[in-house]
Amino acid sequence: MDELGRKSVEDFKMANKKPIVVVMDNIRSMHNVGSVFRTADGFLIDGICLCGFTPQPPHRDIHKTALGATETVDWLFYEQTIEAVTALKERGYKVYAIEQTEGSISLEQFKEQYPNVKDEFLAFVFGNEVDGVSEEVIAACDGVIEIPQWGMKHSLNISVAAAIVLWEFVR
Repeated sequence: MDELGRKSVEDFKMANKKPIVVVMDNIRSMHNVGSVFRTADGFLIDGICLCGFTPQPPHRDIHKTALGATETVDWLFYEQTIEAVTALKERGYKVYAIEQTEGSISLEQFKEQYPNVKDEFLAFVFGNEVDGVSEEVIAACDGVIEIPQWGMKHSLNISVAAAIVLWEFVR
């Protein structure tokens, strides 16, 4: 385990983070919440906003998939997702919904169209497992990014979608 070079909780808290925040818009699954915490820890992102009825730590079902990441990754709770989006924009973040909508930009084309995005403070909104990101929140975002899919389902689990998007922006 020592050879993996894992950070202690203290080292993680002191480390320079990627200027990225995940916003969870009414996520119902504690396992999804825990998985996103774990991914956020793995990519050393700035933090997470839990919104609406999204479950909050501490809870054993979140802990089961987070594996301690709720102790390292900073998080805030907002009653309404729109409050998180507004607060992030006031702090200088560009906020993008991850959703399939008219006018969305495909993930691989996004970085080509916006090459300077790597220099921005970014926030990504991931929506409810059934209903997606709310229309009100989409309207408040700076844009919408879509993960391209070619199969029959055209939907991904929120924890998988978060991992794909975060990897794309931290690599």
